[in-house]
Amino acid sequence: MSTVAVTGADGFIGSHLVENLVARGHHVRAMAQYNSLGTWGWLDTLSPDVMANVEVVSGDVTDEATVRDLITGAGTVYHLAALIAIPHSYRAPRSYVNTNVIGTLNVLEAVRDQGCDRLVHTSTSETYGTARTVPISETHPVQAQSPYAASKAGADKLVDSYHASFGIPAVIMRPFNTFGPRQSARAVIPTVISQLAAGAGEIRLGALDPTRDFLFVQDTAEAFATVGTAPAEQVVGESFNAGTGDEISIGALAETIGALMGRPVPVRLENERLRPANSEVMRLVCDNTKLRTATGWAPGHDLSSGLKLTIDWFLDPANLAKYRPGTYAR
Repeated sequence: MSTVAVTGADGFIGSHLVENLVARGHHVRAMAQYNSLGTWGWLDTLSPDVMANVEVVSGDVTDEATVRDLITGAGTVYHLAALIAIPHSYRAPRSYVNTNVIGTLNVLEAVRDQGCDRLVHTSTSETYGTARTVPISETHPVQAQSPYAASKAGADKLVDSYHASFGIPAVIMRPFNTFGPRQSARAVIPTVISQLAAGAGEIRLGALDPTRDFLFVQDTAEAFATVGTAPAEQVVGESFNAGTGDEISIGALAETIGALMGRPVPVRLENERLRPANSEVMRLVCDNTKLRTATGWAPGHDLSSGLKLTIDWFLDPANLAKYRPGTYAR
């Protein structure tokens, strides 16, 4: 079994990627952010069969020594660790630079020093900003409209520069809006489901008009694993979008979830919006042609099937208890 390393393995997408990689026969060295409780985030919920092939390293990507220890002996490195909540990036932008930019620099230096076979770096569709042309391909201009997006764009450019300057065998994966079991309550789909599951008579949201391309988390994990194992000549030095190519407004999404849960309640637009007007990304829809052509990857779930799986997971009382249904996506 080859050893691969995953930063951000304790998070939403990272924990699903760990499951995917173990199923492919890899031994996974997984970084979980250190905390005083000694917990490993969503890794704590994975089955014993999966965790038997996972070595957990507690640490933080902002610490060079921890990153180097994680990566030593790993063939492929999947770098997912990041701060991702857009509203909080307006309040604490320096923390986003420290984690998303400096953390990526630490990963790049460790990969360079250790001579790893491949680095798969995580970007985000937010770096594109509001779509100028649709669907959005990898040639779309970068226009960071939030401190979060700027920190991710900066990390992407570092990866590009290390590939050009030092020959780092890097691939940039740019998923559009991933959703599914284990997602943070900051995101719109968990917000809507948890409000409805708690018996709310209306759905509270911060914006209804923006459109997004929602990709089920297992398909996102498969995209990462696919570019991590594809022949180097097909992927190294490239950036790839991962999405479905379909878009839906936030308002219509909320109505769809309500219908699937048998609770078609009205949607209420809250006056408090935590994103400045010029920072709002109004439209994101993916062109996944490049990834499909290079690797054969394709989404295995449409929005409806992914939502049904997500709703079933959230309706488990043990899972729902982890969320606060009084909050809403802002």
